Amino acid sequence: MKVTMASYQALSILKGGPSTQLRRTADHLQRLGVEVGLMPLWEEFKSTDQDLVHVFAAGLGTYHLVRELHALGVKTVVSPIMFSTHGPSFVRRGLKMTRLMQRAWPGLWSDYGMMADTCNWASRVVPNSEAEAGLVSEGLGIPPTKVTVVPNGVDERFMAGDPSLFTGRYGIRDFVLNVGHIGHGRKNVLNLIRALAEIDRPAVIIGRIIAGEYGDACVREAKRYSQITLIDGLPNDSPMLASAYAACDTFVLPSLFETPGIAALEAGLAGAKIVITPHGGTTEYFGDDAIYVDPASVASIRDGIRAALARPRGDNLRNRIRSRYLWSHVASQTKAVYERVLAESR
Repeated sequence: MKVTMASYQALSILKGGPSTQLRRTADHLQRLGVEVGLMPLWEEFKSTDQDLVHVFAAGLGTYHLVRELHALGVKTVVSPIMFSTHGPSFVRRGLKMTRLMQRAWPGLWSDYGMMADTCNWASRVVPNSEAEAGLVSEGLGIPPTKVTVVPNGVDERFMAGDPSLFTGRYGIRDFVLNVGHIGHGRKNVLNLIRALAEIDRPAVIIGRIIAGEYGDACVREAKRYSQITLIDGLPNDSPMLASAYAACDTFVLPSLFETPGIAALEAGLAGAKIVITPHGGTTEYFGDDAIYVDPASVASIRDGIRAALARPRGDNLRNRIRSRYLWSHVASQTKAVYERVLAESR
């Protein structure tokens, strides 16, 4: 089986979860005997060079690609990587309004419209949670028979991070940790920093610092507090990142929403206690083994961190992640989807 993987062009700049999801899925599919390549940008695309194309993210960045693949008759699997703080009924109404307005103004575009078209053109849609599947089916109107949930994953190597690497360089241990972009409002880092200011414990925020109004405000705010250390990004395969997870006490991801937050899975597998947003399918992954906080409330984030720090460590979450969410499990489920798509086309 030959599969080509693709995503939006800015993936290599933004990195983050979608980049990790694409690359780790590809790595583990190849271990299962699937021949995986990346979409060529400057070479002629030949529809016969692969059995199907797997596109990560539905929307503006991949809209035209999936449209042209559909026109060529190429079998396409789409991981939408979408979520909304609004429910399916709101999405459905928004999409209906978009369609009505497009009749009057054919050049009108909307996120919901592009997501719906991208998923409609796909042979199969693979959201990573039941919550996301609900938005795809009930919100965007994609038939449930075309939707298969395939979870996000985590590298098993995060179980074996060496905490001494991080503590040796930075001189702290059992700190509060956050990993993600510093500059995207969805990650809610500014509210996190304000909550950490009231916590009597060292804190570390690791993420690519994105210049701009929000990112600059995060940096200014963090510099006010001596207990907060900012580290401007570490590659996902960095031993220092694995060491940070192993050395921390509590990992905090109070985003507006996550799908479901690969960094939190990595930290949980390393044994950290988890404080996280309840939005975006996180409760399906972390169950009762995490503390959920209101992203809009600094007090809620602060209280959630304090509650986690007061808890003893346990192995429930670590065992849950290891048994369900390793990339090897994800790759097996993904391959099964490919096989079904190809079988249905014969």
